Amino acid sequence: MPSQSHHRTRSDHASEVAEDYVEAIAEAIAENGICRAVDLVRHFDVTHATVNNTISRLQRDGLVMTEPYQPITLTPQGKRMATKARNRHKVVQSFLLRLGVSETTAAVDSEGMEHHVSDETLRVMKRILKEGLPAPK
Repeated sequence: MPSQSHHRTRSDHASEVAEDYVEAIAEAIAENGICRAVDLVRHFDVTHATVNNTISRLQRDGLVMTEPYQPITLTPQGKRMATKARNRHKVVQSFLLRLGVSETTAAVDSEGMEHHVSDETLRVMKRILKEGLPAPK
């Protein structure tokens, strides 16, 4: 029987792609006013088929809206997910930078860690960013 930590990791992996895509869609819309499939192909360096399959799944899950050959938009649920993912990403990246990790490494590492950090750990990271490390006991 799988342990609780393995169950959580599998669950985190299941939501990683959705979070990455809605975050990328939100960024493309913020930068360009719209998001098209080709923007995601370039961003993720994947094929059009991969993007189309993923967008279909996100549409089925109520995170995006689109029609063939039309821009991709986020539903309110997709916008909430994108905002939450972006905020988690910023906290983790800022925390790594505070630890002295280089900007390049912090950017790469935070991209994966944001999906797996627990709410408790994220709260502690935020507190340390605001107040500094607690005194040793």
